[in-house]
Amino acid sequence: MSLFGRYLTLWVSLCIFAGIGLGHLMPGVFHAIGSAEIARVNIPIAVLIWLMIIPMLLRVDFAALRQVGRFWRGISVTLFINWVVKPFSMALLGWLFIGWLFRPYLPDAQIDSYIAGLIILAAAPCTAMVFVWSNLTRGEPNFTLSQVALNDAIMIVAFAPVIGLLLGLSSITVPWDTLVISVILYIVVPVIVAQILRRRILDGKGEGALNDVLKIIQPYSLLALLATLVLLFGFQGEQIIAQPLIIALLAVPILIQVYFNSGLAYLLNRVSGEQHCVAGPSALIGAGNFFELAVAAAISLFGFTSGAALATVVGVLIEVPVMLSVVWIVNRSKDWYERGPAVSGKLKPESVSR
Repeated sequence: MSLFGRYLTLWVSLCIFAGIGLGHLMPGVFHAIGSAEIARVNIPIAVLIWLMIIPMLLRVDFAALRQVGRFWRGISVTLFINWVVKPFSMALLGWLFIGWLFRPYLPDAQIDSYIAGLIILAAAPCTAMVFVWSNLTRGEPNFTLSQVALNDAIMIVAFAPVIGLLLGLSSITVPWDTLVISVILYIVVPVIVAQILRRRILDGKGEGALNDVLKIIQPYSLLALLATLVLLFGFQGEQIIAQPLIIALLAVPILIQVYFNSGLAYLLNRVSGEQHCVAGPSALIGAGNFFELAVAAAISLFGFTSGAALATVVGVLIEVPVMLSVVWIVNRSKDWYERGPAVSGKLKPESVSR
């Protein structure tokens, strides 16, 4: 993991303070940035988000979809978690904690927006960071690549309907035109651009050149993320200063959701007899979020100053330490996992005893 990735929580925390401070010192600058819109799309933020998303998608090879059948158990479990359990469980957790238990401690006008942000976060399966998590669990790289490629392909057609359905169930008005524009702008177009760039690099200089390009542009992708966070907290500063517990309260359903979904994916893989090197990344893909896309969609749908934008940013804040804890659990429980009846029957005796 790169220096930026390893200390992402620290950088995000610094961005919170920097954004709040700059928002108070230079409110005119932030309002000018916020007003630079075309068809409800903020141009500076759109540029930053493209810088975030396209490098992530350069890693994805859609040709890997040919390998899906090799890992059908792990693929099935992860798809079930990502597209059936995770968005709906987050909608339930959002309603339970934000809409009910924590309601007295949150600004009433933003309650629905906070819930919407949590739903958007849960509806975007992890794309880029999962390659890091998979490597840390000694995961099967071909499974990870094929699962991410499949999730990205599904996201193109399912992201908007899932969000629309769950926001409708939560009695939140869905701006369908903005949602469709967001999907096109932040999923469809970046996927096309990334695949064209990927093909040109591979055809010209091969896999090594692609890895070199990724190493060069990855820091800029994370810098774009951090710059976006500074802007967001520049607009959110007054809310946070008035009620500093907001971030902690929003983190509660996100934490529960991560551990619930990763644990469920891990157990379902064990019951199905999938090997541990697939179950590990499956659990992490099931728990992780494509927070760059979630931030972009929340801003497009509800604006800079919305509770939805803030809720997705909390997901960024806790991403690294929480996912590293899941990696630790997966690695430490390997012996227990391989003692499962469905798994041990498929392993050679020497691999079980190791």
